Amino acid sequence: MSRWVRWFALLALALGLAGCQTVKGMGTRIDRALDKVMGSKGQRLDPWEEWNRKVFAFNEKLDENVLKPVATAYSELVPSPIRTGIDHFFGNIGDAWSAVNLMLQGRFKAGVEQGMRFAVNSTLGLAGVLDIATEAGLEKNSQDFGKTLGKWGMGTGAYVVWPLFGPSSVRDSLALPVDWQASPGVIFDDGRKKVGITALSLVNTRANFLRAGEMLEGIALDKYTFYRDAYLQRRGSFDDDEEVEVLVPGSAASAPATAASAASAPEAVQKPAEPASAASR
Repeated sequence: MSRWVRWFALLALALGLAGCQTVKGMGTRIDRALDKVMGSKGQRLDPWEEWNRKVFAFNEKLDENVLKPVATAYSELVPSPIRTGIDHFFGNIGDAWSAVNLMLQGRFKAGVEQGMRFAVNSTLGLAGVLDIATEAGLEKNSQDFGKTLGKWGMGTGAYVVWPLFGPSSVRDSLALPVDWQASPGVIFDDGRKKVGITALSLVNTRANFLRAGEMLEGIALDKYTFYRDAYLQRRGSFDDDEEVEVLVPGSAASAPATAASAASAPEAVQKPAEPASAASR
């Protein structure tokens, strides 16, 4: 499955709009604020924008005509508790790969904790279907080989959008084949099972962001720019110390929020990293 991260920006936006009564007005304010903090940086990291926009449009069409309808049917047919269990199962596989990457990054304590998290959920949590580790205080720390390459000193590189896989960068594109070897489908030897588990992972992830996607549709902003800047921010391409104040209509007061927190908030819910439409991210 892909970096529907592609979708993690969507969730952050959905949370911000939870109490919003004037959706379009809010969207305009967010758009201007993000442009002020990240726009120029995102453009500098996007030398292939003309091509990327074409691929983004293709992925949007694919999502609209295939992925979204399938995910909608899936969410209507499969009860929420079962979908949650599926989320945990896939997340548990991701925890094992995160532990490996933390070790490769030299973060041994965090790596051991992620390894313990995987062990607890794989045993007491019925192969990860139940997230016992979080209740025990072992928090998720999602990592991938792209982040490991960054820890080793490799820069993000130019932004690129791939068909099906969605937003990426030169560094993350180089890491993708390695990350793919740790994807859920790899644990199965049978070809049909590989296809089935990968399709389930993709559809389940897409279903988790149906509501957030619908909310974004009513916002007056350039979706391509929003996804690009949110992705680059989440992957560490921008400085984290620049702040932008976003006013949320209906809230008691506005609070300063870094663009980094806006982009990374959805990551706490689910980690994107397999084939997917750019719209998902």
